[in-house]
Amino acid sequence: MAFSGKYEMESEKNYDEFMKIIGLPSDVIEKGRNFKIVTEVQQDGNNFTWSQLYPSGHSMVNKFTIGKECDMETVGGKKCKATVQMEGGKVVVNFPNYRTTSEIVDGKLVEISTYKDVTYERVSRRLA
Repeated sequence: MAFSGKYEMESEKNYDEFMKIIGLPSDVIEKGRNFKIVTEVQQDGNNFTWSQLYPSGHSMVNKFTIGKECDMETVGGKKCKATVQMEGGKVVVNFPNYRTTSEIVDGKLVEISTYKDVTYERVSRRLA
């Protein structure tokens, strides 16, 4: 499927500003800056397992089905309910305090999160 694969973070924009505005403490922001996050996506039709592995050994795994409400974990580690949608080839999640879109562009995973007027972009290259 289009999203299935393993990706490593290659670049990011507005990391500090976005993490600060969503409420992460400055020590957590500092620790996470320039982490080479590995994202692994398994897609089976509308069913996804979306894992993010951090160099510290921490991982975040969200399992969801497009169009169905599910339990999710946010970037800040908060648990919430969300309904993931597919809009024009993009996976879209409206978390309680920000919106994230993910798409494949030229073989790279492009994730854009927006809160108010601050946008964070992470681009990851395909490893497998």
